[in-house]
Amino acid sequence: MRANEVFSWLGPERTRRLLEELLKETPGAAGVALGAAAEAFRLRPQFLRRQPIEKRAEWVRRALSRPSSAPAAEQVLAEYFLSAHRPLLLELLDALGVQHEEGELQELSPACPEAKQLRQTVTSFRKGEGPEMRELLLRAFAAQSAISWPALEEMLT
Repeated sequence: MRANEVFSWLGPERTRRLLEELLKETPGAAGVALGAAAEAFRLRPQFLRRQPIEKRAEWVRRALSRPSSAPAAEQVLAEYFLSAHRPLLLELLDALGVQHEEGELQELSPACPEAKQLRQTVTSFRKGEGPEMRELLLRAFAAQSAISWPALEEMLT
């Protein structure tokens, strides 16, 4: 799974909420997302900023869904969870046993837990409060280029 596929998976309403949170919590990541949309659709940034949030979100979703936008999509998702949903990110990393410092991975490519342990951890994590956000985090985590865990990707399909 790649980060652009996560944006393909998101619907318009979820993308709008994500963009609203980015604009409020992580302006830099919002700028990356809006910049990708402006570039992909040859829009002037000033024009894009004046559009209703629903329109901006749809352009962002469509732009970051493109395979060529995978690096930008990965950056946006990482910053989104590091800034706007850090406690949830820390909960997942701790449950998976991934070494991190306040959500930032300590290892370049952490090892995947054993299949049984991974399955139990993911099942338990999904049962927590806010299942929609938890599912998005699982997909965003699996889409990070540092994570190559086929067993996790299989659970998300």
